Amino acid sequence: MTAISMLIGGEQCQASNGATFERRNPLDGQVATRAPAGTPADARAAVDAAAAAFDAWSATGPSERRALLSRAADALEARQAAFAAAMAAETGASAIWAGFNVHLAAGGLREAAALVTQISGEVIPSDVPGSLAMGIRQPAGVVLGIAPWNAPVILAVRAIALPLACGNTVVLKGSELCPATHGLIIEAMQEAGLPRGVVNFVTNAPADAGAVVEAMIAHPAVRRVNFTGSTRVGKIIAASCAKHLKPAVLELGGKAPLVVLDDADIGAAVEAAAFGAFANSGQICMSTERIIVDEQIADAFVAQLAAKASALPLGDPRNGPVVLGSVVDMSTVERCNALIDDAIAKGARLVCGGKADSTLMPATLLDHVTTDMDIYAEESFGPVKGIVRVKGEAAAIACANDNEYGLSAAVFSRDLARAMQVARRIESGICHINGPTVHDEAQMPFGGVKGSGFGRFGGKAGIAEFTELRWITVQTTPRHYPF
Repeated sequence: MTAISMLIGGEQCQASNGATFERRNPLDGQVATRAPAGTPADARAAVDAAAAAFDAWSATGPSERRALLSRAADALEARQAAFAAAMAAETGASAIWAGFNVHLAAGGLREAAALVTQISGEVIPSDVPGSLAMGIRQPAGVVLGIAPWNAPVILAVRAIALPLACGNTVVLKGSELCPATHGLIIEAMQEAGLPRGVVNFVTNAPADAGAVVEAMIAHPAVRRVNFTGSTRVGKIIAASCAKHLKPAVLELGGKAPLVVLDDADIGAAVEAAAFGAFANSGQICMSTERIIVDEQIADAFVAQLAAKASALPLGDPRNGPVVLGSVVDMSTVERCNALIDDAIAKGARLVCGGKADSTLMPATLLDHVTTDMDIYAEESFGPVKGIVRVKGEAAAIACANDNEYGLSAAVFSRDLARAMQVARRIESGICHINGPTVHDEAQMPFGGVKGSGFGRFGGKAGIAEFTELRWITVQTTPRHYPF
């Protein structure tokens, strides 16, 4: 069992009322972490600390910010074994997934470090003689980052790295399901030497999440909110931000389609589908959720994908290397089992895997999925995936767009011009041609449309989200006034 602390104003601390909560391992129920059950007062104190640190941090030069973020990346990578142990204990994640998280998160910190000199503006022609008009980007203030459990290192680092590079200070609200994992990120940031109050860390018991988050969004010093999680909770966050007129970046649920056209390289499509569907047991916002395959090649594709999926190693990640570890809790098992029962009752064919009685769930594929089945529309967020057979390109596009989400997508075709036209017609923030739906790079404009949220993380798009664009003029010659 790991006991952790919050970080407020550079000081490690417990909840002001002494309360704690426990996170238990999903496989055996043993206590993995004991963490402070922070209160709304603690949350406000964290924002106060970030606000107090803002003036000095926002005035820090780009070279110093770059050096600190680069050191944080090194400190993060040095903790890879600790991250693997924490993720296995708290969420049942495999060592492969933990290593991928650490690698990509460290890259995110280094990309943020590289962007510190890219926070630029422009000179805009003015109709006023002698007026030098500029659009200038400045730090916004305190940024509240709310990160989930499923890709805990990547997404928590994403919530803080670019905001820091832009000169903002940050409060990270850790997930109730992986407080120790998120705490390791804060350790790395502290080891890098970030000044007191620049990064603050709050944890809370599950029952207190709403009050803690509302207290921080309502705080006048919070100027931006970024949240990654479910669409249901994202709507609550968005409503609170709207009430307090706080800009938000929301990356929410997904039902990522992988479209396999009749001229696709079947082998390449199978490899991408298996990775996209079953990495981290399908518990990724970008996970391939609906596999759409042209009926002309469906039999060959399904046979190869079933063989690939059936061979993926499944087991307790604490006992050795696996691809599929534990899912996060039994509610995932119950949800996925219900999806399987419903689909089979309505005519789907189970081609591999099946129902589970523990959080060790096998890779499961359901063929001949139709629109009346729950799995057609609902996000499984587990290793249970549906295959929809379609006739022709138009039907494939219609199927890809037939859901409330729009985060990631993929199209497979040997004809790149054709694939590009299909990709342009799919309603998603991200689409990969001849690649998997699960793909993230720190410099890319990452985000969704429709029920998958709004705003973009990453690169210059992220800079725009976490800075204020101001119009400033300098009158360089005498100005004529009408009176």
